[in-house]
Amino acid sequence: MSEKLALHGGERVVPEGLVKPWPYVTEADRKAVMAVFDSAAITDQQRVQSEGLAREFADYLGVKHCIAVNSGTAALHMCVASLGIGPGDEVIVPAFTFWATAAAVLHHNAIPVFVDIDPRTYCIDPALIEPALTEQTRAIMPVHIHGLSADMDPILEVAERHGLAVIEDVAQAHGARYKGRMCGAMGHAAGFSTQASKTLSSGCQGGLFATDDDAVYERADQIQYFGERVVVGREREEQEYNARGLGWMYRGDMFSQAFVRSQLKRLDENNALRAENCRYLTEHLSELPGIQTPHVPEECGHVYYNYVVGFDPEALGLDVSARTLRDEAQEALKAEGVNVGLWQRRSVPAQDIFQSREGYGKGCPWRCTDSQVTYNIEDYPRANEFLDSHCYVYGINPPNDLELMGMYVEAFRKVTENIEQALD
Repeated sequence: MSEKLALHGGERVVPEGLVKPWPYVTEADRKAVMAVFDSAAITDQQRVQSEGLAREFADYLGVKHCIAVNSGTAALHMCVASLGIGPGDEVIVPAFTFWATAAAVLHHNAIPVFVDIDPRTYCIDPALIEPALTEQTRAIMPVHIHGLSADMDPILEVAERHGLAVIEDVAQAHGARYKGRMCGAMGHAAGFSTQASKTLSSGCQGGLFATDDDAVYERADQIQYFGERVVVGREREEQEYNARGLGWMYRGDMFSQAFVRSQLKRLDENNALRAENCRYLTEHLSELPGIQTPHVPEECGHVYYNYVVGFDPEALGLDVSARTLRDEAQEALKAEGVNVGLWQRRSVPAQDIFQSREGYGKGCPWRCTDSQVTYNIEDYPRANEFLDSHCYVYGINPPNDLELMGMYVEAFRKVTENIEQALD
């Protein structure tokens, strides 16, 4: 039975204002942040919060070392630098990710080499890594995209066989697991983001560096503060003002760290609620023709930083491109009150910085290291296909619950059954 889409004046499925924002802030979160303000010596809270968060997150991951920093990009750059990767070295990176993954490589004058993705998981395809290796390759940087672990065992096997480091980009996968192992605890070092939208949120910006290697930790700790090692809050007592190497100012903020520490106590609970919402969506959306739902390998514990759906025009008997169907369906879903949208618009190697190879000036780091690496957009067909056919469903975080997910499913049903209206 035909229904008028909200796009054309019909009644919307999801009432206005029903979707609740993330992060979900509790009274415990407020008290944690206010305790920083209420401290008798507020400057001492820099040490208290950074050390407390580092210790608690290392314990959560089951690794020896963590450093709380000001962004996920900083954490990834510290991974690259602390592992001794330098000018002209190559790092394998997935073609589909946020470009900070590759930026962290460029920040240390090294060269990203992109590999296409697995068409089911959208993580790096391990089978394509070995053919991309050269004598200059020093590391592999898998990204646990959307909250789902990359297929780590074959990645670790390739790395061991060729003597390469493994850097885990866990910006989107706090608490995700692979064969029972925690994401961020399998490689030589890992970088996490606590940017506002992340499953472990600071409400603003932040990041976490993690490693089980003592030597890597020592180098990273020096890198994060101007090339010196100083206990936060004891600069006047301990600092030599003698940089032992090139370092940056990557220290985090004590207020956001207090917020993250409070959120960490509920990370597993929030992950479970989000996963429940997303499993409900998959159960019901997978029954609709033309809608592709996330594939979750049996060995992976997905935490669903993002819920992603694909659109298949052939399954609906439509003679339009996947991009056209996706774009028109997305507008119809928005009109029904479903919080949908796009994230990346192109693969990372398709972005201007790689197409021009201008880098940070005069063509560096490519020209200044005589790198022959080039970036042909057509070399990453799976990433391109994904970007043309998928969109993101937001509002899946708690306290949003199955009541809202049920409305989302109804809106998808309404749009798919009346898709001709959206395409008119």
